Amino acid sequence: MVQNLEEHGGAAASESHGQYISAIYRHMQVMISAELAPYRIGSGQYIFLMAIAGREAITQKGLSEKLLIDKTTTAKAIAKLEAEGYVRREADPSDNRYQLLYLTEEGRQVVPMVQEALNRVKSRTRKGMTDEEYGLMLKLLKKVLRNLSDREQN
Repeated sequence: MVQNLEEHGGAAASESHGQYISAIYRHMQVMISAELAPYRIGSGQYIFLMAIAGREAITQKGLSEKLLIDKTTTAKAIAKLEAEGYVRREADPSDNRYQLLYLTEEGRQVVPMVQEALNRVKSRTRKGMTDEEYGLMLKLLKKVLRNLSDREQN
């Protein structure tokens, strides 16, 4: 795949970072799906599970905003995690119009296994990279994301 992108990408000036980001995303989703299959968590749900684990008592809206993911996608992922028994909802005591998301006991038990699986994938993606190179890559990707998500520039 990388060889095909390199062969067809032409000179560096005409290459698009988007094609590499897209290919990396697809490859990682396949790897993550395989790693998480034993836990019945799809590649589209783990990010929500881990975000709730990091900050329980969050609304779906708050989760969408934190992850920069649309509300419909968030709702579908939470419904799946809830159906699998990993997440539960409770009415927000300060505002009954909202529901707060929490991990169930099963959710708390699966989080370390999911984290180990994600670490295996991350380790594979970092192969051959120094900590400095990895840090620079993250810094640059964050800059690209800010450029695309900054509403003031649009």
